[in-house]
Amino acid sequence: MSDTDLGFVRFGESGLQTSELQFGTWRFGRETEAGNVEIDEEQAKTLLDAYANAGGRYIDAADVYGGGKAEEWIGDWLAERDRERYTVASKIYWQIREGDPNSRGTNRKNIRHRVEAILDRLNTDYVDVLYLHRWDGETPTRETMKTLNALVEEGKVHYLGASTLRPNAWRVSKANELARAEGWEPFTVLQPRYNLVDREVEGDYLQMAREEGLAVCPWSPLGQGFLTGKYDREEGLTGESRAAESSRFESAYLTETNFDVHDVLDEVADEVDASPAQVALAWLQHREGVTAPIVGARTVEQLEENLASAAIDLSDEQVDRLTEAKGGPYANL
Repeated sequence: MSDTDLGFVRFGESGLQTSELQFGTWRFGRETEAGNVEIDEEQAKTLLDAYANAGGRYIDAADVYGGGKAEEWIGDWLAERDRERYTVASKIYWQIREGDPNSRGTNRKNIRHRVEAILDRLNTDYVDVLYLHRWDGETPTRETMKTLNALVEEGKVHYLGASTLRPNAWRVSKANELARAEGWEPFTVLQPRYNLVDREVEGDYLQMAREEGLAVCPWSPLGQGFLTGKYDREEGLTGESRAAESSRFESAYLTETNFDVHDVLDEVADEVDASPAQVALAWLQHREGVTAPIVGARTVEQLEENLASAAIDLSDEQVDRLTEAKGGPYANL
């Protein structure tokens, strides 16, 4: 087995096995502010090929990625392969029709419509994991969970997940309590933002996941690219980097505290002869409670670099040093 061949890990307390690094497709078909497509169909399928050739079997999507193009391209790609060998996840929530409030959220009508559309675009009879992209505070939990359970019983969905719920993670625990009481399918997996500098989920969120036996599959494991080493401390702080010019969201990473974390990341990367991105991913894979990070890439070279992180073995001292670099109340968890 080569350094980039991926293994499998258990998906929470379910019987499903997932690739130790999942492939995220949020850039597929995504239009930039300049009107360019970040990753077109040909590039998308080339990246899917590279992931599969490295042993990857878990593909993460959402029905809004690329306005549905991501799922269509994944479906076309899967049509030429053994569908059963791949675990495909998608997400629902965001409003898709202007002026139609029922096309948003997790009400019964919207869930049913969105799942049928997902299956059509993916050209498949079922989706392995269906996530709620956000929590819908306007729809009763009972309505949402009963509808999701029906989809599982019909075989259209196999497992249920919840994405980006901080600070509403407690709702998952309550929803699972209801599901178990009613004999319905509970949530199996959580998908939070989590990386070396985004640490809000440490503490009660991860503790809840452990108590519930949930898989945890973090998105943005490289902090929107900040942890790749492409941002200079001085240029970043003076607003000369690409992130500072294009996005206030990305600019939020360019702080003295985060650059201090990056200094430690660079030190450890030198020690293990790896890139900062690889070490950042390896750190996340060493964190208790983390199942499998979701990695994305614009090029095959970037993807292969990220996947190679699975072979990096950090010492306990290196993991602790990286963990403590951020500080805060949860640094030693």
